[in-house]
Amino acid sequence: MLEPTYQADVVVVGAGVAGLSAARRLTSAGVSTVVLEAAHEAGGRMATEKIDGFRLDRVGRLLSTACAELHVTPGLEDLVLRPFAPGVLLHSDGRHHRAGVQPGYRRAPGARSARGTRGARSALHAVRALASAPLPGPRRPVAVPGRQVSVPRHRGSAPLGTALDQARLGAALNRLAGTSVERLLARPETTAAEALHGRGLPARTVDGFLRPLLAALLCDPELTTSSRSADLALRDFASGRLCLPEGGAEALPQLLARSLPPGTVRTGVRVTSVSTTSVTTAEHGEFRCAAVLVATGARDAAELLPGLRVPDFHPVTVVHHTTDEPPGTDASLLLDADRGGPVAHTAVVSAVDPSRAPAGRTLVTSTVLGPATADTDTAVRAHLARLYGVSTARWETLAVRHTADAVPAMRPPHDLHRPVRLLAGLYVCGDHRDSGAVQGALRSADRAATALLTDLGVAGPLHTADPLPTAKAA
Repeated sequence: MLEPTYQADVVVVGAGVAGLSAARRLTSAGVSTVVLEAAHEAGGRMATEKIDGFRLDRVGRLLSTACAELHVTPGLEDLVLRPFAPGVLLHSDGRHHRAGVQPGYRRAPGARSARGTRGARSALHAVRALASAPLPGPRRPVAVPGRQVSVPRHRGSAPLGTALDQARLGAALNRLAGTSVERLLARPETTAAEALHGRGLPARTVDGFLRPLLAALLCDPELTTSSRSADLALRDFASGRLCLPEGGAEALPQLLARSLPPGTVRTGVRVTSVSTTSVTTAEHGEFRCAAVLVATGARDAAELLPGLRVPDFHPVTVVHHTTDEPPGTDASLLLDADRGGPVAHTAVVSAVDPSRAPAGRTLVTSTVLGPATADTDTAVRAHLARLYGVSTARWETLAVRHTADAVPAMRPPHDLHRPVRLLAGLYVCGDHRDSGAVQGALRSADRAATALLTDLGVAGPLHTADPLPTAKAA
């Protein structure tokens, strides 16, 4: 049981990756810190459910080995990243096409740690479409109840266009990979959809490759996201490899929590109000402190901090299936260039990360960018049958998980450096203060910890803190 009143230098509200990362910074600087989490486990949206030996991510965001925050954030030194097969597989007109392959790549056995992927990140993608390959399994169309089966048309260059179109795409992504973040953020800002059609690439390449890829990376099917945020996502794709954390998304918050002094994280504690010098909880009264950092999701943060703007969100539904017969797409991320069903992207994740499924079992995880309905699983199965070219009638559904506030929307104009210091003694961080991604949560946590340490007079801040704002709504 907690004491009715607990003295600490800083109280962090929320034990997601932002709160835990900030707490790691603070405790390493010698600042006594307590993290309060309303749920009974740390991690927030980066949760992994265990069912019958399977590890099922609730949201399952795609990561990249090029995300610097995964390599430099204290506490993540032992993070293991499991890369997908090079590039992505595009399903178009009944066939598979591979794009985004690094030249000369050889798959290394075993896993790589996050700090061991620097060599892979330095090799840029030379994006090209390989010879169009037929779907695995039988050549005859798969009969899906309620769906009319069309006979594939063999378009050798689909969906990336001609060889010249592919060369232009490769050159564009290589230039993007070599462009500094500062230059990308200085570009004129519009929506991602509008920016794609202003880059000199043919519509076939944009619609067949870039649109489904960005939709998967941003969890935004309509591409209303800021073009600057989209450029940053494409830069990470072109500079590294798409990947998943070994053991599930929960690996990140678990590593951060383990790096904190014992007793720092207190779960099952609901915070009802905050001030610059105290936190009030429903179960354990008041926690007195020198400063408070609110590191919850945007909606919960706005309830504690009136006036804080709440963004719109992109809902995400994740469907997990298991089968005794692997679909045969190895460890590739599979996108639907034709957008012929609800699935935005899917993968045999047990081929990417074997720890996510029991021995001899296959885990297929598919992401739907939108809300779940009563027939979501039926529609997903029908779509997967076409994408993989196999019958899904005997696949077992392990879970269908919907998260309404999965990803904060980043519509233009979008500020990637929203203030983290509200008042001296009161701070906020999370993906809603930066980019709506894991790296955005980690960056905002670093900025908040820097501002807090500066205000507490702790020597050696790593970055320039945000200026003190005037008293107005954030």
